[in-house]
Amino acid sequence: MTPRSFTRLSNLIHVSVLLSLVFSGNILQTVTSLGINYGQVGNNLPSPDKVINLLRSLRITKTRIYDTNPQILSSFANSNIEIIVTIENQVLPLLQDPQQALQWVDSHIKPYIPATRITGIMVGNELYTDDDSSLIGYMMPAIINIHKALVQLGLDRYIQVSSPSSLAVLAESYPPSAGSFKPEVSSVMQQLLDFLEATKSPFWINAYPYFAYKDNPKEIPIDYVLFNRNIGMTDPNTRLHYDNMMYAQVDAVAFAAAKLGYRNIEVRVAETGWPSKGDVGETGASLVNAATYNRNLMMRQFAGEGTPARRNSRLDVYIFALFNEDMKPGPTSEKNYGIFQPDGSLAYNLGFSTMSTTTANSESVTYSSSATKAKMSLEYWTILVLAMIQVVISRLF
Repeated sequence: MTPRSFTRLSNLIHVSVLLSLVFSGNILQTVTSLGINYGQVGNNLPSPDKVINLLRSLRITKTRIYDTNPQILSSFANSNIEIIVTIENQVLPLLQDPQQALQWVDSHIKPYIPATRITGIMVGNELYTDDDSSLIGYMMPAIINIHKALVQLGLDRYIQVSSPSSLAVLAESYPPSAGSFKPEVSSVMQQLLDFLEATKSPFWINAYPYFAYKDNPKEIPIDYVLFNRNIGMTDPNTRLHYDNMMYAQVDAVAFAAAKLGYRNIEVRVAETGWPSKGDVGETGASLVNAATYNRNLMMRQFAGEGTPARRNSRLDVYIFALFNEDMKPGPTSEKNYGIFQPDGSLAYNLGFSTMSTTTANSESVTYSSSATKAKMSLEYWTILVLAMIQVVISRLF
């Protein structure tokens, strides 16, 4: 059997498995690789208890916040929603002191465990960018001190520690097998990878195909960045075929880590998304593209896909973002990454007409009859399974 025939057979088996899961009613338990970022830079956002209803309407049980907001952490107690918290960049200099790190964990994390399912601490966010390299030196001492504090307080069994990077840490990303870290961050990336391997924690990246397309729309096919069906590209070194840019970005990071001797580090996506509105010059920012990107991404997550370099390992992805946030600085696009409007209505049609059955202004929807509810549920699962099968079959040829 040729490798291509084997791949087709594997994908056909994948379709059969998906069908069996749907008809056995067990597919919800398999959708555990999808989370969403819950930003709060807005003056009109719903209360955390109503956010829980929105997450449940999306069948999402994982979220990440960009601080340790006590109201959110308290509200999420006993919700069974996993939450990753973030230490703000400006706090990192304080955490160079182990005693300060212990005090931080004792006051910001310990009071909420185990009722609130805090599963991760992100130490900063994008500490190295092309415009600012002043924070990267604080990363490893802060990570080590936070982890030691968790161990000292007996919380390390619940919580992983890491730090999400932007793709600016890469010197090369195309083709994916050429992935390598920039010389100026190679040493600290080595230290981070060593820590992650020792603690069995993932390497998180923020991956935005939108930015690549915006900067070069004439050269990058829109279907390739939106997960639509397209001819894709084949890595000339590995012969691996890529039908979307995000998977190529993830594998570029995996190859970069492998070049430093870390071949088994799991790479996860801390942020990815697409803006539904932008300024003049922000090519591609539109309702249609945002809906297409997030719908296709969610379908691949429901199908449990891995990247071409790691087919057998499901890729964990956190979508950015839950809400449009009207107080975010920067261009219009920065305010319009949300799947939801602040009032809890969908910002655009994801194609799942019955996915969201709650809004921020109501605790639940009252169905006119049990028959109506059953019909809506059937419609949802019909759309879902057909979309998943389309994703898998598109990869047969």
